[in-house]
Amino acid sequence: MIGELKYVLRNALGKDIAGRYFTTFPDDTFLVSYPRSGNTWTRFLIGNLIQPSGSITFLNIERVIPDTNALSKSDLKRIPRPRILKSHQHFDPRYKKVIYIVRDPRDVALSHYNWQRKRREIDDQYPLERYISRFIAGDLAGWGSWGEHVLSWLATRHNSPDFLLLRYEAMLAEPLHELGKVAPFLGIAATPETLAAAVERSSADNMRKMEETQGSQWVTTKGRREDIPFVGKAKHGGWQSLLPESSVEEIESAWGPLMKTLGYELTRRSGPALEPPFIPLGDWGARHDQSNL
Repeated sequence: MIGELKYVLRNALGKDIAGRYFTTFPDDTFLVSYPRSGNTWTRFLIGNLIQPSGSITFLNIERVIPDTNALSKSDLKRIPRPRILKSHQHFDPRYKKVIYIVRDPRDVALSHYNWQRKRREIDDQYPLERYISRFIAGDLAGWGSWGEHVLSWLATRHNSPDFLLLRYEAMLAEPLHELGKVAPFLGIAATPETLAAAVERSSADNMRKMEETQGSQWVTTKGRREDIPFVGKAKHGGWQSLLPESSVEEIESAWGPLMKTLGYELTRRSGPALEPPFIPLGDWGARHDQSNL
C-alpha cells in the first residue's frame, strides 16, 4: 500500500522515470537503438560535437543528451530545447526526428549478456546458450527482441528524411565519415577539425578512463559491479570466437534475412534479404551522406 502511494505521488509530481511516457516537442531529436548497440558512444560523439569547447563526461552527459529511461518527466522538461534524447524504445510515432543505431545482433547478444551480469540480473555461471535463446525470444529486460525492435523502426521510417540509420560497425571503421552524416542531419555546420576533435574526445580509451573515476556516480552504472566494464572493447566480430556455433545458428535462423538486408554476413544459408519496402543499405548512407570531409 505504501509503495503504491509513493508511486502515485511520484507520478503526480512528475518524479517517476520518464521511460516511454513523457511530453515530446516538435523540435526533439531522438537517438534510438536496441540496448548495447553503441548508443552511449554515439551520445558522447554528438555531445562533443555540439559542445566543441567543452568535454562530455559521465557526470554531465545526462544534462546534454539525457536518457529517457534514467531521468524523471520533470527533469526532462527542464532540458533546454531543442533537445536530443536517448531512448531504447521501440517505434513511437511521437518521435519525429530519429537517429537509429543498429549493430550485429550476434555482438549485441554477447554485450547484453555481460551487461546483465554487471547489473547482477544473472550470475556468471548462467549458461550462454540458454541466455541466447531467451535473447531471441525477447523476454529479457523488457525491450522485446532485437529483430522486433529494429523492424519497428525500419518498417515505419525507412523512407523519411527525418530518419538517419547508423551502423555501429561503420562508425568503428570510419567515425569521421559517420559523424559527418550526423552533423548536417542535426543542422550543425561542422568542420573537419571539430569532427576530428569530437571523435578523439569520445574514444574508447578516454571513455574507459572516465568510467574508472566516474562510473560509481553515473546513474546507469552506479551501484553496479565494477569488475565488468560498461565501456567495451569497441570492436566488432567478438561473437566469432565467443558464441557457441549453435547460438550463432539460432540467431541467424531467427533474423537472417534482416541481417543480410543490413549488410551482416551470415555463416549459413538463411533465405534472401528482405524485399521492398526496405531499401538497399547503400541508399541509407547516400541519402544522408552530406559530410563535408
